[in-house]
Amino acid sequence: MTDETDRIGLIRGRLAALQPLELDIRDDSHLHAGHAGAQGGAGHYHVRIVAACFTGLSHVARHRLVYHHLQDLIPHPIHALALDAQPPSSQ
Repeated sequence: MTDETDRIGLIRGRLAALQPLELDIRDDSHLHAGHAGAQGGAGHYHVRIVAACFTGLSHVARHRLVYHHLQDLIPHPIHALALDAQPPSSQ
């Protein structure tokens, strides 16, 4: 298992608590080679998550909820995180 799959598995495991209906995680670290944050081995990730628990929450509240579940992974091994967090009704 590579660091990339370990990290994606770690993110997937933490976000399982939100009971996602859809969860796509992409490692975009290769796009940031040479970036100061990448020098220590931390990665850049894009997460698309659809979960019923986001229903009725604002955009900011949905992001805060995701960050709450990933907080101990930031800033290492997650240096940057792009989020698309949606309730099922907005698909």
